Amino acid sequence: MDWLERTAKLRQWTRSGARAPHKPLLFLYALGRFQQDADGELRYSAVEEDLQRLLAEYGPPNRTTPAYPFHHLVSDGVWEVRTDRGAGSPGSGVRELRAAGAAGRLAPELRAALRREPSLLGRMARVLLDLNFPVSLHGDLCEAVGLELEPAETEELSAVRRRRNPRMRELVLTAYEYQCAFCGYDGRIGAVPVGLEAAHVRWWAFGGPDDVDNGLCLCSLHHKLFDKGVLGVGDGHRILVSQRFVGHSPAAREHVIALAGRALTGPQPGIRPVAAAHRSWHTSQVFHGSPRPATAA
Repeated sequence: MDWLERTAKLRQWTRSGARAPHKPLLFLYALGRFQQDADGELRYSAVEEDLQRLLAEYGPPNRTTPAYPFHHLVSDGVWEVRTDRGAGSPGSGVRELRAAGAAGRLAPELRAALRREPSLLGRMARVLLDLNFPVSLHGDLCEAVGLELEPAETEELSAVRRRRNPRMRELVLTAYEYQCAFCGYDGRIGAVPVGLEAAHVRWWAFGGPDDVDNGLCLCSLHHKLFDKGVLGVGDGHRILVSQRFVGHSPAAREHVIALAGRALTGPQPGIRPVAAAHRSWHTSQVFHGSPRPATAA
């Protein structure tokens, strides 16, 4: 099995579409650190806070620990763990990893492959990003783990990518009449819409189809906030705003907090709105915390 295939087939806990990006996040973090220091190792006690922050920001809403992927990624053949006593992980418990002085790094064979073929690192990172996160988060996530990527050689990744519908954006923007479903923004330069994007409700990386009833036309700001779990879509197709979102400026209040409880704009008559199953997936797997009460009209 080559390294791209192995990367695409990381063994993850899964149930009913639940997100478990623990291993991909640790792997991305390790690739970023390798890019900065190919000979370094990641001592659990030193990187635990970084990994916890990544899980809190890019993982599912439920509380979790970085100790789990630090131990279990070994089984995928891309990672090794040593302790003060020698090779081998002491287990997936936080206390055990700390007490044993556990340190991890990429497996020796993988480190050798990355030294022989430096471009492999970027291709592996792109596989991890594509299969686990929406495109709107890729740049922020690379910055968070310290990865610097060159433009992907997409033909080399085709074996591990699902084929996407190239008309998805056009269909979704047409369905919502080229307006952001949250704020109504409809900017254009001439006849060309600018700052409008087709957002997947159930992420494409987690089985979300390229169908109109899994899409929303959103402006760039609200697309990013939707994928980060600040915004959601609840019953009655009304906008959810997380209580964890904090913003004191007039702009934050007007463009985010004031959306709470507001009905979506669109889709146009005759087109199916967002399917309940996709809304429920987003609420349980992406939306953070409890929704704010609806704002006064």
